[in-house]
Amino acid sequence: MLFNSIHFLIFFIIVTLGYWSLGWNGRWRLLLFASCYFYMVFMPIYILILFFTIVIDYFAGIYIEQSKGSNRKLLLIVSLISNIGILGIFKYYNFFNTNISHLLHLIDVRNPAPYLKILLPIGLSFHTFQAMSYTIEVYRGNQKAERHFGIYALYVMFYPQLVAGPIERPQNVIHQFYEKHQFNWEKAKSGLMMMAWGLFKKVVIADRLAMVVDSAYNNPSEKNGLSLLVATFFYTFQIYCDFSGYSEIALGSARVMGFELMENFKSPYFSKSISEFWRRWHISLSTWFRDYLYIPLGGNRVSEWRRYFNQFIVFMVSGLWHGAQWTFVIWGSLHGFYLIVAAARNKYFPKLTLPDNTLGKAINLISTFILVMLAWVFFRAKDTRDALLILRKISFFSINDSLESPLNNIEILFSLGLIGLLLWKELKCFYINTESNVRFYSLISLVMILVYFFGVFNTNNFIYFQF
Repeated sequence: MLFNSIHFLIFFIIVTLGYWSLGWNGRWRLLLFASCYFYMVFMPIYILILFFTIVIDYFAGIYIEQSKGSNRKLLLIVSLISNIGILGIFKYYNFFNTNISHLLHLIDVRNPAPYLKILLPIGLSFHTFQAMSYTIEVYRGNQKAERHFGIYALYVMFYPQLVAGPIERPQNVIHQFYEKHQFNWEKAKSGLMMMAWGLFKKVVIADRLAMVVDSAYNNPSEKNGLSLLVATFFYTFQIYCDFSGYSEIALGSARVMGFELMENFKSPYFSKSISEFWRRWHISLSTWFRDYLYIPLGGNRVSEWRRYFNQFIVFMVSGLWHGAQWTFVIWGSLHGFYLIVAAARNKYFPKLTLPDNTLGKAINLISTFILVMLAWVFFRAKDTRDALLILRKISFFSINDSLESPLNNIEILFSLGLIGLLLWKELKCFYINTESNVRFYSLISLVMILVYFFGVFNTNNFIYFQF
């Protein structure tokens, strides 16, 4: 079910009203049933995959807590292998099988393994990582094993963040399902305003920019350098508004019911370094990899070059998490390379580090934005050949090139104005104050009017649904 659909609007109203009209026993049951329905709208049969992982991790958590010594680690490994195994079959089997086939072809050997014709369950990487964090936290002693099967299932399937995060930790969410929330009008207003702004970012900004991006990236060989540069600039904001818009709708819809989910974005394009960018972008994923991969690899406790290696591995795996294509691996590896170069520069060439003044901050901000934007080319391109073609054309673009776009000049300027509005709001840390009822009704009415008149309603999927 798409957040930017009438279907979801009706669903949200019914579920929210039902939630506040029931007692605790009815509330968790309603949310679990609603979450199952929400997921099954996409592909009903894949609910069985979720059920399989939920059952395994539920019992694994209990037995891990009860066990001692090597048995605890063995149970954790069984749980992780079950989750990673499902992810591997549905998301990575064909990728690795195809690459093995190419390698075997070089020595004239046929790969006997078949190609599987299966669809990737929507949001598989998100709810798999959330389930894995539960058993890891139980193993580490940071979370008690959940005995209530329905509550644990709801932790994995809670509909606001089921498909595209944020990837929650059990310590933050599970206890909230036991709390008897009292309706809070101030929280409800704040949540509704977040939902409205998230919807604005998705259908007014992201989906409008998508028209330019799709036109250029679907046929890069037919576009000139200027058109591809503009499309890449637009994609940088399209993916941000698309994903952060989803996150705000998720956080807002949960807040209306009294739940608080973790913040997933903090104005990432105002970062002055790549490391700062990753403290602001997709925070739930970057902290997941930090806590469950980077630190277990040794974190900062190892030698300098081992630390660089660990960072590179983490970002390469992060790229692979996003998709079973070399373009995603390259995208992640680029960010790992950026971090290593920056760390080496600061240590071995400190004189190249810019001063912490206004000019230095501005240069760092712009250079970080450019590096992030160029890396997005690999994220968006159909394959590595297209990505390299796009980068080559961008490198040699001419200001005399004509802008080949499905939008006219006025619409391009309007799109740039929307990007400016977004940046102004984030630069000023503009908080939409909803304490006054008059202000709240006025602002949310204004946002929804803008959504109605300027939104692009072609029911585009959220970009991160594919992961």
